Amino acid sequence: MSALSHTAPEPVVRARNVHKAFDRLEVLRGIDLDVAAGETVVVLGPSGSGKSTFLRCINHLEAIDRGSIEVDGEQIGYAWRNGRLDKLSERATTLQRRKIGMVFQQFNLYPHMTAIENIVEAPIGVHGEKRAAALEHARQLLDRVGLSAKADSYPAQLSGGQQQRVAIARALAIRPRLMLFDEPTSALDPELVGEVLSTMKDLAGQGMTMIVVTHEIGFAREAADRVVFMDGGHIVEEGRPSDVLGNPSHPRTRAFLSRFI
Repeated sequence: MSALSHTAPEPVVRARNVHKAFDRLEVLRGIDLDVAAGETVVVLGPSGSGKSTFLRCINHLEAIDRGSIEVDGEQIGYAWRNGRLDKLSERATTLQRRKIGMVFQQFNLYPHMTAIENIVEAPIGVHGEKRAAALEHARQLLDRVGLSAKADSYPAQLSGGQQQRVAIARALAIRPRLMLFDEPTSALDPELVGEVLSTMKDLAGQGMTMIVVTHEIGFAREAADRVVFMDGGHIVEEGRPSDVLGNPSHPRTRAFLSRFI
């Protein structure tokens, strides 16, 4: 009998030697990172370390200068044609991004739309989903983030924490394979941070693949499968939360964490 071969599943995110510069400022200097299906990776680091730029490169909000980023084996914004990568149209790229949900620091909700209208806008307007199905899914998502009673409320009638939870539901409405969070609690009053982090912990517990840029060390300790520390456009250190947060090996990581722990 032949031996069975056991191969690890392909990662949802595969980044290799990623470089990005703005004019002469080199922001990313050779990032290598894999993120497995169902994994929650928290990215820590000082301001200017490249964390948010890396997130924006994953879904092609910023084009990388060199290297490769694949999501589910596909480079967002590009397609292989005749042995080379060709840039896709903005519409084709938008359709590719359906596999990626992103939540920003600012909620970016449409002020003239109710919570449920904000959530169904992309599924109906961009992806052509039937309105009845999109509304039903939106109601389920509002219940999932604890806001089923706020479906008909406008953003101005919601607290900052509630608006961010609507933004999370909106990102989930396209049924993404990957969720990106760019400092989702940084614009919130301190007393509202907990409700958003609780929603994110629930997503992590349900197996959503997530990359989270945050300074919330408690969230990293409790919800992350892996912590990545970035500085100067490099990944300086990565590992289990207990190792990186409890016993960091790099002096730059230790100096950064000393401000929080």
